[in-house]
Amino acid sequence: MAEFRVEKSSGYTVMSNHHLFDSGISLKAKGLLSIMLSMPDGWDYTLAGLAENNRDGIEAIRAAFNELVNAGYLVRQQVKREDGKFTGNKYIIQEKPMFGEGDVL
Repeated sequence: MAEFRVEKSSGYTVMSNHHLFDSGISLKAKGLLSIMLSMPDGWDYTLAGLAENNRDGIEAIRAAFNELVNAGYLVRQQVKREDGKFTGNKYIIQEKPMFGEGDVL
């Protein structure tokens, strides 16, 4: 039996384990979602922003990002001004898929 002893004083994130046991998404997608859930509101969730502190390049992050969109964990909505011009994206990130329940052990 493994025993872990970690002094938890700061720098920890509390999140659901749901996505960690979802066999329908890759390990890379699970890691990206965990990182996204740990970031504060207003953080830069663009591909460039996500790639900034990670070893994987933008294309690898794009693949994991799209996997999360397809699995229902992530929604990206385009934001437009009143005149219809694109101003950026709004991201809705969920600990559980927004549709279905995923294939969880």
